[in-house]
Amino acid sequence: MVKTILKQVKEYKLPSILTPLCMIGEVICEMIIPILMAKIVDDGIGVNNPNGGDMGIILRVGGMMLIIAILGLLAGLGGAYYGSMASTGLAKNLRKSMFDNIQTFSFANIDKFSTSGLVTRLTTDVTNIQNAYMMTLRMAMRAPASLIIAMVAAFTISARLASIYLVAVAFLAVLMVIIMNRATKYFKQVFEKYDELNESVQENVSAIRVVKAYVREDYENKKFKKAAFNIYNMFVRAEKNLVMISPVMSATVYTCILLISWFGAHMIVGGELSTGGLMSLLTYCMSILMNLMMLGMIFVMLTMASASGKRIAEVIEEKATITNKENPVMEVADGSISFDHVEFAYDEDCEQPVLKDITLEIKSGETIGIIGGTGSAKSSLVNLISRLYDVTQGAVKVGGIDVRDYDIETLRDQVSVVLQKNVLFSGTILDNLRWGDKNATEEECRRACQMACADEFIEKMPNGYNTEIEQGGTNVSGGQRQRLCIARALLKKPKILILDDSTSAVDTSTDAKIRKAFAEEIPGTTKLIIAQRISSVQGCDRIIVMDDGKVNGFGTHDELLKSNDIYREVYESQTGASGDADFDQLS
Repeated sequence: MVKTILKQVKEYKLPSILTPLCMIGEVICEMIIPILMAKIVDDGIGVNNPNGGDMGIILRVGGMMLIIAILGLLAGLGGAYYGSMASTGLAKNLRKSMFDNIQTFSFANIDKFSTSGLVTRLTTDVTNIQNAYMMTLRMAMRAPASLIIAMVAAFTISARLASIYLVAVAFLAVLMVIIMNRATKYFKQVFEKYDELNESVQENVSAIRVVKAYVREDYENKKFKKAAFNIYNMFVRAEKNLVMISPVMSATVYTCILLISWFGAHMIVGGELSTGGLMSLLTYCMSILMNLMMLGMIFVMLTMASASGKRIAEVIEEKATITNKENPVMEVADGSISFDHVEFAYDEDCEQPVLKDITLEIKSGETIGIIGGTGSAKSSLVNLISRLYDVTQGAVKVGGIDVRDYDIETLRDQVSVVLQKNVLFSGTILDNLRWGDKNATEEECRRACQMACADEFIEKMPNGYNTEIEQGGTNVSGGQRQRLCIARALLKKPKILILDDSTSAVDTSTDAKIRKAFAEEIPGTTKLIIAQRISSVQGCDRIIVMDDGKVNGFGTHDELLKSNDIYREVYESQTGASGDADFDQLS
């Protein structure tokens, strides 16, 4: 995990090196000042000089102290500047690496991480790493260096009094290890609770219209309150373990000061220690124990960062389940599709596959309808064509070549999919259409919209094709959103076009116009139309009837009416020839 995180330092290695060097320089300056102060007290003021003080020593040493203080200030400023640069740079690289890797994920990889979990990792977890890295560069180097130098200087002045520090350091080190071990388990759990909080917010904001329509504000408030309370509860548990650090350290500091003052005073009377030496020891005492408190803060940060780092490393190290082979095929010959004894399961450990022994041959340019009940695996079937998932057994071929042998980008450029959930992005209508072809002219966009019957409502909008679409396409209706997504898919000029129940919100008249435009304008494109309405598929060249992950029937409309019970009964129910049957009841 640590190695994965540190790999992202990249171009910020120099600031990462300069930060601790600056902090060491600041520490050296701070440690010299007490020695110079002791010289002023003993020799300049004349505490140990029977002939009185020496103003020359006071001025010289005082001037040196001023210069060293300025150098220490500059070193501290340099540490803060380079530390900020290094930590924010690391955070930037972590977010970029995670986001870039997420873009390579297959649907199987995406299913492994929740959307809210990925948002937490890209935001809260990265911020924790950023803060911990800056703290580590600045304080993790400064505190130990300051502690060691102060300890050496203290032993140089008086080994007997400095031994008090050793006892205090050992006691506090043992205490912090015990407390941190107890707090770590709570910090590991708290970020999972952040996932739940983000999920609550995401669902509420994206579905706010549904929430208001069903008057579920109170329910959503309770749900959010529960998620927020869970985070609060975990942090309180962790802080209860950490709360003892500060008072125990303070008690240790004051105990050391009292002991050093007591024994130091007796040593001054006995002539074993100078007054300036005692002042230096007290200064070093405060420095040593304050740096111990800094180390305590660093341990807290690192404990939280450790949990965040593991979550970030999981995303960065996740390997896409779908990748290119060596020397992949870079051209799709045609839109023919072949399923050869295909089986598919979302989870390798599941007992029953979603698709079972599928064997189909679809010619290039054919229009194929796909119908079946909810859960009959219609979407799973078409997702294998563009290799959004890989088959568990068998093979799917496009243009006579196994889809696993293609370059992924090449294959998906030639297989255009309009999914069940139609998503539009913030920007103009033209911006959204050009997701299909970023170089498409406005005329090409208009032509695609005419084929998808989207031009009729676009031209009625105030700004036409330059109308701004709100995030998620909330300012257009479901049917309009579907037609824009179909137009976007058509702009890719694909060899295979898949419509996954993507005209469900369109009226039957418009649906018929779209199908007619497909037949006339893109006759060479293989078209797969998943639908619940018989009217949407009965004009197709052939129709696949799916039932429980199997092909229950495959043929023309007339052939299926004669040979397939499910198709016939649903046809009769939808045309009013029989009762209330539907796919879910018959499959």
